[in-house]
Amino acid sequence: MRKSVIAAALSLGLATLGLGTAVPANAAGGAGYTSTANAESSEAFFQAVLKSVAEKRAADPTGTAAVTVVYDASRAPTFASQIASSTRIWNSAVSNVKLQSGSAGTADFSYREGNDSRGSYASTDGHGSGYIFLDYRQNQQYDPTRVTAHETGHVLGLPDHYSGPCSELMSGGGPGPSCTNAQPNSAERSRVNQLWANGLAAAMDKALQND
Repeated sequence: MRKSVIAAALSLGLATLGLGTAVPANAAGGAGYTSTANAESSEAFFQAVLKSVAEKRAADPTGTAAVTVVYDASRAPTFASQIASSTRIWNSAVSNVKLQSGSAGTADFSYREGNDSRGSYASTDGHGSGYIFLDYRQNQQYDPTRVTAHETGHVLGLPDHYSGPCSELMSGGGPGPSCTNAQPNSAERSRVNQLWANGLAAAMDKALQND
């Protein structure tokens, strides 16, 4: 009963925020850092993480304003420093959601590393197994902290916008390898706060009322 209520509430919250129907990223080719943007893949990742956090929060409400998204970085040891920096950047930039390191059993998503012709990307099957893949070669060409922070932006609900300037984190590789900015701009920070305040709060209110 609880899961069906949460799913319905999440669908309503996402529709209110203007997000379309999500599809699995691995079926759509992922959300590559420098490839053609796939907004549906980003939305699918955000929806999966939102659902995971909402279910845990409904089972054990904390009563705090901010919510916590737990990640597992154990499968990306080479990028431990960049993941930690990305976490600090986002936690300092937004107030309605916080990133926190955890284990595989408690994580809402994970980081992985390796070689992939697609480069770095965010992927999910829509059922709680979302991950960020960090490609070795791409992270030698582009600033690795910017790449990691950019991909983490997908987890928090932001789509790619490659035509944007270097000051826009979600412009990704659009401005070229010389761009090293890893900070979200004011519009991106505001959007993440809005997504988590409106989407999760609405879903949780309805879930708890009908629990």
